[in-house]
Amino acid sequence: MHPTLNIAIKAARRAGQIINRASLDLSQIKVATKQQSDYVTEVDRAAEAAIIEVLTDAYPKYAILAEESGASTGSEGDSEFQWIIDPLDGTTNFIHGFPQYAVSIGLAQNGVMQHGVIYDPNRNEIFTASKGGGAFLNDKRIRVGNRVKLADALIGTGFPYRVFDKMDQYLAIFKELTQKTAGMRRPGAASLDLAWVACGRLDGFWEFGLSPWDMAAGSLLITEAGGLVGDPKGEQDFMASGDMLAGNPKLFGQLLQVIAQNTR
Repeated sequence: MHPTLNIAIKAARRAGQIINRASLDLSQIKVATKQQSDYVTEVDRAAEAAIIEVLTDAYPKYAILAEESGASTGSEGDSEFQWIIDPLDGTTNFIHGFPQYAVSIGLAQNGVMQHGVIYDPNRNEIFTASKGGGAFLNDKRIRVGNRVKLADALIGTGFPYRVFDKMDQYLAIFKELTQKTAGMRRPGAASLDLAWVACGRLDGFWEFGLSPWDMAAGSLLITEAGGLVGDPKGEQDFMASGDMLAGNPKLFGQLLQVIAQNTR
């Protein structure tokens, strides 16, 4: 395993310990509202601080983009390497005791993902990928699912919770896919949804308005597991636009068709 990936795993597990400890007594957690339906807790901040400490100890020159603390440069200014961090993806689930949330850490080099880790502290599942090295769940190689028809596919999504300007498009896509698939799921943590596409638990995924830290590690996991990731035009602009879909190669085009015709 690449030493950089090992450091990311160490950081993710450190954050997971903080999250698990806090989950034992949710009544003690202080919650602040960033905007409507968008929360941050002291646990998010503590987990992020722990991640950044581990990463900067090992790679002080690397830049960082993290959900709670924003963007920062390394010790020598701008770096071609940037860590992209979500310390607790699924905060709303976490504060309700709904056990679907994750730690996500990705490393980009000049904008291209090189390493990714998604850690599910509830199940103690750690998903990892390195560019050109495949994708793994707890050290076991994973591949995207092999279903070929939308009618047999289980599709994940995330509905808008902060910005509602695309709600009509969402509902049109949701309606069509509900009728054309085996089922739709909205668990509430996009990074984990992407990891589940990578290991075949979901056959596809789509969502609009995501942040880079939601997608960074998961997008690499999927491509290294043999899947496809893109924006609603089938291009690679999802990290900038926040609008993405993913799936195995057989289903990606079918998903793209449904989404494209409802977003014109």
